[in-house]
Formats: sequence, structure tokens, C-alpha cells
Amino acid sequence: MAVFNKFNQFVEDLGDGVHKLKAANDVVRIYLSNTVPSASLDLVKADLAEIAGGNGYTAGGADVQNDATEASGTLTVTGVDVTYTASGGSIGPFQYVVLYNDTPIAPADPLIGWWDYGSAITLLVGESFTTDFGASMFTVA
Repeated sequence: MAVFNKFNQFVEDLGDGVHKLKAANDVVRIYLSNTVPSASLDLVKADLAEIAGGNGYTAGGADVQNDATEASGTLTVTGVDVTYTASGGSIGPFQYVVLYNDTPIAPADPLIGWWDYGSAITLLVGESFTTDFGASMFTVA
């Protein structure tokens, strides 16, 4: 399983009240990228290229149906696993799954974090890729 990495701007955005991560407040999505993320320079979705949509991948990414709970001072953010299956052609290449908030207007589409899968992945027709979040996408302590 790939490890979650946060964008530095996400921490400031939390302090500024940009993110409301509990269910039904903000829509959080993942998208696929083959561009190396910069924790310090990438602030919003427009800063980090997305792969082209098509063949089973929808541009803009997938809603992870996020929710958040707090216990003992730790916020745990969860989401549903997302599966992409290539049909009619390939998907990719991509190496990074990027998490962003699709709801705020200013800034538009602020980045939260990403998972690095170690090397570029291309899905051929009939192949699938699942982003498995496990028990949580990330925690804030």
C-alpha cells in the first residue's frame, strides 16, 4: 500500500477553514497523475497535471465519499476505495493518486495529499487498479 504524503498548503488551509472534511460538507476527490508532486509548490489542482480522461477514467477524478471523525484529539479522515478499469483503450501512465477538495471556491480545488505507487502504471484493456485506503485515508493529530 502506498503511503500518504500531504501538501504543505493543506496545513495552512486547515487553519484558514478551507476544508470541511465531514460527510456532506465538502466533496473530496482523487485523480491520477504522472507528474511528480511538490509538497511545497503545488497548492491547487491546476498546479499538478492530471492524466487525460477516457477509457474508464473520468477527468476530474472520483468522489471518495469522505467522512471524518475525532477521537482523543486525532481527526481520522476516511473514504471509499475507488477502482478504475480500462475499457476501449488504456488508462495511464500514472504513478500518483492525488487527493483534492472539489468544493471551495477560493482557493479553487485545493490539494490535500497524494500517494506514490513507486513507478508508472498503465492499465491495458480489462485491467483494473484500486486505490485502497484501508481504515483511513489520513489522520490529523
